[in-house]
Amino acid sequence: MDTPRDRPDLRGGKKEGIMVFITGRLRVSGADGAVFRDSLGGRWTNMPRRVRLNAVQTLTAGFALLILIGGALLSFPLAARNGQPVAFEDALFTAASASCVTGLSLFDTASRFSLFGQAVILLLIQIGGLGFMTVSILVSVLLRQRVGLHRRAVLMDTVGALQLGGIVRLVRRGLRVTAVCEGGGAALLALWFCPRYGLGRGLWMAVFHAVSAYCNAGFDLLGTGSSLTSEAGEPLLNLVIMALIICGGLGFLVWDDILTHGSRFRRWRLHSKIVTVFTAVLFLGGGLAFYLLERDRAFAGLPLSQQLLMSAFQSVTARTAGFATVDQAALSQSSTLLMFLLMFVGAGSGSTGGGVKVNTFAVLLLSAFAQVRRQEDVNIFRRRLDGGTIQKAYSSVSLYLMACLAGCMVLCIQGIALDDALFEAISAIGTVGLSRGVTGSLPLLSQWTVLLMMFAGRVGSMSVAMAVTRDKPQPKRRNVPEKILIG
Repeated sequence: MDTPRDRPDLRGGKKEGIMVFITGRLRVSGADGAVFRDSLGGRWTNMPRRVRLNAVQTLTAGFALLILIGGALLSFPLAARNGQPVAFEDALFTAASASCVTGLSLFDTASRFSLFGQAVILLLIQIGGLGFMTVSILVSVLLRQRVGLHRRAVLMDTVGALQLGGIVRLVRRGLRVTAVCEGGGAALLALWFCPRYGLGRGLWMAVFHAVSAYCNAGFDLLGTGSSLTSEAGEPLLNLVIMALIICGGLGFLVWDDILTHGSRFRRWRLHSKIVTVFTAVLFLGGGLAFYLLERDRAFAGLPLSQQLLMSAFQSVTARTAGFATVDQAALSQSSTLLMFLLMFVGAGSGSTGGGVKVNTFAVLLLSAFAQVRRQEDVNIFRRRLDGGTIQKAYSSVSLYLMACLAGCMVLCIQGIALDDALFEAISAIGTVGLSRGVTGSLPLLSQWTVLLMMFAGRVGSMSVAMAVTRDKPQPKRRNVPEKILIG
């Protein structure tokens, strides 16, 4: 039994506090912190003054708040082109698609939203692509504010850094690269847009498409409702957007190695080596495959140069970009299957793109080859992969697959054809943004399902799962291991 001396003094002075009942416990907060006592009678226990979210929870909550704010802004009458406000659920879907840099849309952006609405979408794309924490760090650096340890930890998860040290310098470099790429891309795109749409409108469209391409968002302002299919034969437009997509899909760590070591490939991080090599393999292999599969089908009757350009563009955009120069529903079944693979893999870790990430895909392949050769270690570029990294890769892919199949099942239940539902689900979870034309006609439940999949794909399925579960301490006693059959 506790004595009066053991109890906190609540009669006045510095120890005067406010009693609040929380989940059956009495909380007394004051200048000396907070104390809790079980309502059934127990000992007084000192507790933290406030509960802080960890890095993963902060990241998840930040993106959710960004989507809510964006949805509220897009539902204003000022955001609509015809003065009729967009329904909140539709505005929320658009905000989620922009914040998660996906590009799936219920209606055409140019014809449905005013200049204000387009500006909101552009801001959501920029913040969502770079990460809201990256933008907050930029503001802190400009205001010469100190960046605390907790914000650095959140930033580490945002940009996919390998260590906490030097994270602010890494972000600064990444922001400079972003400014150069988006600025240069906008200048080049202005050469194409301004002669066709006038100086003012042309500059705005150039900036919008440059940011959308670099952030792998896939939103466009052409007003055709079919992405870039009407401009499939324009070399300048296609090549610039392809270059921006690739640059945005590499990630801050890769650009840091490029700026630090240049062409001295041996001095790069193992992460950067894997990202660049496998990105090149997927790009070249995917482009060649699309050309061989569609030259007599979807690309039939077109000049060879345009066929090659469309094949390369399809290979690039399938990895989370969302722009399209060919109708996805017109692709053959073989090309659609290839699209499933490329969309699922996605871009590099810590980039503006989504998917399970190139690194994860590479680790799975290398691990499988090592198992086939009966090798205990997974080696690449004279380095051995950490066992925890391999386990995380398998866990991440497993969660992505389960989320994708669950979403596909919901869409099928609501009457969507299996191939269209699977395409939509993979596109959403991979934050790709490509569609076979079913997004605008999705029922409400399917819309919410796709929205949640876009959110999980951008934040990371592993991060979302960790954010909604409690940390369980490692037990002191470990169970006896026992083997089971696999395969």
